[in-house]
Amino acid sequence: MSRKPTHTLDSLLDAAADLVVSHGAAAVTMSAVAAAVGAPSGSVYYRFPDRAALLAGLWLRTVDRFQSGFLEALRIDSPRQAAMRAAHHVTDWSRRHPTEAAVLLAGPEAFGSAQWSAESRDVAVAQQARIDDALRELGDRLGYRSRADRERLALLIIELPHAAVRRSARKADADLTDTAEAVNRIVRDALGEGGGALSDAPADSANEG
Repeated sequence: MSRKPTHTLDSLLDAAADLVVSHGAAAVTMSAVAAAVGAPSGSVYYRFPDRAALLAGLWLRTVDRFQSGFLEALRIDSPRQAAMRAAHHVTDWSRRHPTEAAVLLAGPEAFGSAQWSAESRDVAVAQQARIDDALRELGDRLGYRSRADRERLALLIIELPHAAVRRSARKADADLTDTAEAVNRIVRDALGEGGGALSDAPADSANEG
């Protein structure tokens, strides 16, 4: 009876993520991951049928891990606090998980998303749908019902924090703590201008927890 490989799916994906940080997404190959964990290539092929599956697995796992806290923040009862906490999650999660943040910053195209299986693409679509639905719900609670308002909300609590993290990543001496605080202030000030549902959370709530 053949023995199952001792290396877990997560350990292989962890090694792949480390390769992204050290050498870029192009360096993530079946043989490179096997070498990184000190295993025969068969151990990688046991978990992933090909490189496209490996790359898809790394991206999708990273998005799942990021989205868990982001979606939780979006569901906070106070809509203004939910928006601030969601934006804060982007920078705080990136500070606490720099390796996985590097994966997200690279984008799905860097991981060959066009070559993913239909199943993997469906998972990615479902992940995006969860975010879109949660943002739509938050927009309704904030009174942001037009397409333009929803776009501004997405820019404020997703694109702005990601851009700040990307900018910080390009600086060797950058401190993501300072970046997070800057983003918190921008988001807080932007949300504070709307009145009504936008003013029902403490000004410093984005820094809690």
